Amino acid sequence: MAEAILNRLGGDRFAALSAGSHPKSAVHPLSLRLLQEHGYDVTGFRSKSWDEFAAPGAGPLDFVFTVCDSAAGETCPVWPGQPITAHWGVEDPAAFKGPEDAQFALFRRVYLELERRIRLFLVLPLGSLDRLSLQHELDAIGKGGR
Repeated sequence: MAEAILNRLGGDRFAALSAGSHPKSAVHPLSLRLLQEHGYDVTGFRSKSWDEFAAPGAGPLDFVFTVCDSAAGETCPVWPGQPITAHWGVEDPAAFKGPEDAQFALFRRVYLELERRIRLFLVLPLGSLDRLSLQHELDAIGKGGR
C-alpha cells in the first residue's frame, strides 16, 4: 500500500518500491481491493523480497521505511546507496485473524496511517535538511509525531 501511495502522491519526485523479508506468493487480495477502491491501477503489483533491492547491481536507495511491526526486530540487508532508514510500524492487516469485514477495516485503517505519514514526509524540506535532522524528522513521523 505504501508503494502505491507514495508513487501517486510523490509524483515525479519518488519511485517507491515495496518489499518484505518474507514475501507471500501474491499481494493480499484485500490490499488490492482497497487500492482499487481508492482508484489505483493495481496491474503489475506483485509481492517482492527485499533481497531484490539489496542484491549486487541493485540501484541505490535514498530512503528505506520499514512498516510492519515485526520488521522492527529483523536484521535488514545492507542497502545500496546508504539510504536513510526509519521504522514506521503499523499493524500487519494480513496477519489479522477474524471476519473478512473486520480485516478489511484494518486494511483501511493501515492505509490511512500510511497515507498520513507519507503526506508528512512529502512536505519535509528535503533539500534544506542535513542528514541528522532528516533522520530526526522521519523518526518523529514514525512515532506519530510531527
